[in-house]
Amino acid sequence: MSNFWLEPWDERGPALERRANTPEMHAYLGGVESEESIMARHKRILDHLRAGTGGMFLIMIDDEPDPVGSVGYWETEWSGRMVYELGWKVLSGFQGRGLAVSSTIAAIGLAAADGRHRWAHAFPRTDNAASNGVCRKAGFELLGEVAHEYPKGNPIRCHDWRFDLKAVGGPG
Repeated sequence: MSNFWLEPWDERGPALERRANTPEMHAYLGGVESEESIMARHKRILDHLRAGTGGMFLIMIDDEPDPVGSVGYWETEWSGRMVYELGWKVLSGFQGRGLAVSSTIAAIGLAAADGRHRWAHAFPRTDNAASNGVCRKAGFELLGEVAHEYPKGNPIRCHDWRFDLKAVGGPG
């Protein structure tokens, strides 16, 4: 695995999103996005950061000046309670190095340290073997299949993976 570290989301985020905006990278995410969609997500991320309701990070590796991926968590309501939802991406040329798993584990630790919620969830599509593998390797518990929408208005079947943040020092 490459040496990696996380840096806070900043104005490099939209450039990363544009690099990731390919049919291959968005096969499980509703397809290639418009520039307006990329900038709207950037604004939502910045809003979460300002409000303290999430954390988003750029994945950095040795010998690469630009981010090679992102990982983060944000508040969402799920099954009647507030939880963190986690998401990640690693650019195609950097996949297969363990970056998604390692970065997700690091983000879980940061979410637990925030101390706002006991549970973190991830909702990869049921047919997304790579993201389901990240959840399994990062220690999430598979709760089952659920109906979800991503992007909004696009119904999909997902796995509901849950992580107990209390296990890594989060709230009880």
